[in-house]
Amino acid sequence: MLIAFSVAPSGVGELSGVGPADSVSAAVTEAVRIVRESGLPNRTDSMFTTIEGDWDECLDVVKRACEAVGRYGSRVSLVLKADIRPGHTGEITGKLARVEAGLAEGPGTPDERKAGTDSGTDSPPP
Repeated sequence: MLIAFSVAPSGVGELSGVGPADSVSAAVTEAVRIVRESGLPNRTDSMFTTIEGDWDECLDVVKRACEAVGRYGSRVSLVLKADIRPGHTGEITGKLARVEAGLAEGPGTPDERKAGTDSGTDSPPP
């Protein structure tokens, strides 16, 4: 399973309001540290952190990340999206690899490429 999540504090917590800890990035840094130390395959971008594992592994990491962020505020906001696909692993890189391969093949569907046409170029301009 893949879980993409974003976690952020709000309100006042034991670590809020003290220098660099006053920034949401300090709280997010602690959450990402927990993810990376988990040993699960992961990827962080500007909006979400994605982890791959089974239910228990992933939800344990999300819970610990929320607890860490909770020290920076009186509330925690969690946005979570899951791709539950039993029997599949390596999807954190596999999904992206399939898209990149499709982009490398060029525009159009596989059938259009075989026929030498491209639906994006057969239509007149708007």
